Formats: sequence, C-alpha cells, structure tokens
Amino acid sequence: MLLALTQIALAPATIVDDGIPDPLEGRVGDAGRGAAIARDTRKGLCPLCHSGLGGSAPAGDLGPDLSDVGARLSAGQLRLRLADGRALNPATLMPSYYRTDGTRVASAWRGRPVLEAGEIEDVIAYLVTLKGGRSAP
Repeated sequence: MLLALTQIALAPATIVDDGIPDPLEGRVGDAGRGAAIARDTRKGLCPLCHSGLGGSAPAGDLGPDLSDVGARLSAGQLRLRLADGRALNPATLMPSYYRTDGTRVASAWRGRPVLEAGEIEDVIAYLVTLKGGRSAP
C-alpha cells in the first residue's frame, strides 16, 4: 500500500518582540479542548516534560512547571513558544509545534506540523487559565 502525504501550508505568523500577538489563522481557542490536548501524552506531549497541568499522566521535570504559566506569560508569548520556540532559543529542547521543517519526526509526519493552528490556539486558551492554582477547566 502506498501512502501519499501532502505538505501542509502553514499560515504566516508575525513575531513581535518575544511573542506572536495574533492568533494563528485568526482562530479562537477553546480551553477545554486545550486542556485535553495539553494533558494527552500522545497528542500534545506536554506532560512528558512539564508538571502543573493537572490530569493523571506522570509529569516530567525537563521543562518548567506550568501551574502558573498564565500569570507569567501572555497569550502571544505562549503562542511563539508553542509555534516555534527556536525563534527565541535555537538550543531549546521544546518542540516547535507549528513548523514543518527542521523537526525530527517519523517519516509519516514529515512536512506536517505536530499541532494544527486551531489546536495550538486551544492549548493557549487553556494555558492562560493556569495562574497558580486558579485554573479554569
């Protein structure tokens, strides 16, 4: 069986200072969907490196605790870190979730972002609610 995958065209994003102020593709995120993605060890993969997301998955300690990330970073700052953290720190271990080049992924995923624009906006909608124990969903 031959599997043909097409390369996904990503919407351009403008970096201003240390963030991407405008939502990707003009999408509005949903915090409930974002929590599910962020806590999923097969989709968002966040618990592999971060604690503070709630849920039942074991939490890693490679990245910072995210329990108060919404109090520390704006939606625009989170957007850049999720979309392409290498723009801030080329040596970061954080995956670039909205890139199709330069990411080390299985051949079936080459040319595709790890998360689509709407999924990134969902995760951001969730992360901005994390303000040191006062998270919404």
